[in-house]
Amino acid sequence: MQQFGGNWTEEKLGRVKKYLSAYTTIMAKQPFRYAYIDAFAGTGYREAKDVQELDGFLFDEESQGFLDGSVRIALKIQPAFHKYIFIEKDPAKVSELGKITGDYPEKSIDIKIGDANEQIQELCNKDWKKHRAVMFLDPFGMQVTWNTIKLIAETEAIDLWLLFPLGIGVSRLLKRDGNIHSGISKRLDLVFGTHDWYDEFYKQEKEKTLFGDEEKTIKVADFTAISNYFVTRLKTIFSGVADNPLQLMNSCNNPLFLLCFAAGNKKGAKTAIKIAQDILSKE
Repeated sequence: MQQFGGNWTEEKLGRVKKYLSAYTTIMAKQPFRYAYIDAFAGTGYREAKDVQELDGFLFDEESQGFLDGSVRIALKIQPAFHKYIFIEKDPAKVSELGKITGDYPEKSIDIKIGDANEQIQELCNKDWKKHRAVMFLDPFGMQVTWNTIKLIAETEAIDLWLLFPLGIGVSRLLKRDGNIHSGISKRLDLVFGTHDWYDEFYKQEKEKTLFGDEEKTIKVADFTAISNYFVTRLKTIFSGVADNPLQLMNSCNNPLFLLCFAAGNKKGAKTAIKIAQDILSKE
């Protein structure tokens, strides 16, 4: 599993950009209409933000730095996508995002206002027989539910780049003694689509005391174990999943996110995975 410290937003930028370029080059020769979908589109451009300390992590508040950048990057890709769908619920960001249409009058751009999960589910319920897409899911935290990811897979038409909240989300919620609040447990259930994560991340061991052996719950999951578990979950619903997701690290080498790739279409999965794994493996 590749790991990179420092400028993790640039790591995301470079890799997804390479895939979009390869994708449209291949799809330009196919009979399908194909789109780019950015589910947390932000304002459409990147801004420098201060790095702040967040719960022990050096965390760039502009996690949307790539989200915003991905909009214009996608719009500049050649050959072009037939359509661009940007989803954002913040009114201020929607206003800024709308200004993009003036910069790209030749593009077919659809800005959808609202919750990403709801908007994605609505899109996934359409007829995808003659359509294909690349979707970029880069939430600020744990907003994306497993049900949404499952619906994306069920279209069998969407290639997904997903930023999984490895260090800033899941790992921080896993207490060492396994005593997790019910609300947090339910939130993790929504992220993984099952409660089986608990038995994967925690084990029971016997501890000798003055009163005999006692059962003790201990956390056994590290960043790699959590990453492997999530990739395994993705493999239960997608036609293909890259085996080498990228751990994105901050300047202190703390894992923040896991950049994952999954292919939706059975026929194209082999090629898509080959391209994505090659992109993810290069420094």
